[in-house]
Amino acid sequence: MMDTNYYWTKEDANGVVTVGLTQAGQSELGNITFVSLPKVNAKLTTHDTLLNVEADKAVSDIDSPIDGTVVEVNKAAEDNPSLLNEADQSKSWIAKIQK
Repeated sequence: MMDTNYYWTKEDANGVVTVGLTQAGQSELGNITFVSLPKVNAKLTTHDTLLNVEADKAVSDIDSPIDGTVVEVNKAAEDNPSLLNEADQSKSWIAKIQK
């Protein structure tokens, strides 16, 4: 399980929380080579795995930071997992979760 300082969250006015990896999380993992994202409409609690990541330095399960329902995933990151290493949060987000 990764430490909470390894991912960022940003909540919009409708209670939808976008989750992504921080630079600390990116450097802990190294270059990401494979990612398994959650399914849209999946119901998650903070005990559930949000995503599974394979990277140069580690294979990690990252737990959901919140309880809610997945409303969107970063499809581009499924095809190109290295996007999760980007500093630009508009590219490196993982999923959007409705609280």
